[in-house]
Amino acid sequence: MNARLEPTTAQAPHTPRDTDGVRAVLLAGGEGRRLGPLGRGRLKPLVPYGGTARLIDFSLANARRSGFRDVLLLSQYEERRLMDDLHTVWNRDPGFRVHFGPYDEAYRGSPDAPPAVLPRRTWPQERGTADALITKAEHVFEGDPSEILVLHADHVYRFDYGDMIRRHRASGAALTVSYQRIERRYVHLFGMVEFDASGDLTRFVEKPEHPTSDLVFAAFCVFDAALLRRYLERLRHTDWQHDISRDVIPAMLADGQRVRGYPVESHWEDIGTVDRYHRSHLGLLERTPTLPLTDLPLTVRPELTPRFVEEGDGVRSSIVRDDLVNHGLLDHCVTYPGVRIGTNATVRNSVLLPGARIPDGARLESAIVLEDGTVQHCDPEPTTIRAAS
Repeated sequence: MNARLEPTTAQAPHTPRDTDGVRAVLLAGGEGRRLGPLGRGRLKPLVPYGGTARLIDFSLANARRSGFRDVLLLSQYEERRLMDDLHTVWNRDPGFRVHFGPYDEAYRGSPDAPPAVLPRRTWPQERGTADALITKAEHVFEGDPSEILVLHADHVYRFDYGDMIRRHRASGAALTVSYQRIERRYVHLFGMVEFDASGDLTRFVEKPEHPTSDLVFAAFCVFDAALLRRYLERLRHTDWQHDISRDVIPAMLADGQRVRGYPVESHWEDIGTVDRYHRSHLGLLERTPTLPLTDLPLTVRPELTPRFVEEGDGVRSSIVRDDLVNHGLLDHCVTYPGVRIGTNATVRNSVLLPGARIPDGARLESAIVLEDGTVQHCDPEPTTIRAAS
């Protein structure tokens, strides 16, 4: 990692933090089917982002920066692969770690490498985000936390959760939800929210067919822990959809529970489709970037310094690494370690994943180049790079 928290000594007095008493849980069960070839053969949380990290690293970096000492991972799809990766990348830092719930003891017993054997899974498959919480309730509510902070593994943003937690506690609300204003035409892709003049939530509709608001749920929230557990226990015995947004939040609203809103003023983005993935990367290259390079986690080959080159030898307005081999032209591109650009090749407005090779004379525009040479455009079918004739 590019930054470390110093370990707390036994003699050091404890300084109260906003995160004390809060259990942070990270929902990471997605398969990434909507990402096409980009998501094929890899877990969605581990999809590369920004030339420096993977999608899941943003929520983990935010939690560490906010003062959490651990985050409980709630995974399902190929969870062994995901846990092994996160244990290797994140659990080497003193003062912060990813907690693996029923598997955590095995990982704690193997600090330098993933464990050879894990306990056998004895619980049923989770069918949604709320199901993940209740299935692993003994770990979610371990130690009787006062609040539960729910995070997701496919959101790109830099955020300190401290102020949100403080405001939640001061309000006495059952739940505080983050929200952001977006273009109305995109609201149907998210959970739409509406608030009264005092900032209390009055309406929540998951993926509305006809939006009546331009405010959307930014998908991280702070629950009163006891109330959350009560609703999960009640809902699990009903004909529910096993989902936080479709079941838990609407049930709280229907019962008259107070739900507060917390505005997210800084950049926040849900990476759900190839188009959004591509557009989001181009936003990093703007004169005023959506996220400065220094705000991106550095978990992919951190020893190779990422840098933004406005104008250089064969490079214009691109994020590159020290090991780039470039014999052509890179123009408005985000590149990962191991990228090679052939002689007289031109690549514009594109994302080049780790180890991508561009052959001599190739011409490429607005694409994602995968490690195996597959080119994924936003609209056409995936192709393979071919040199210009």
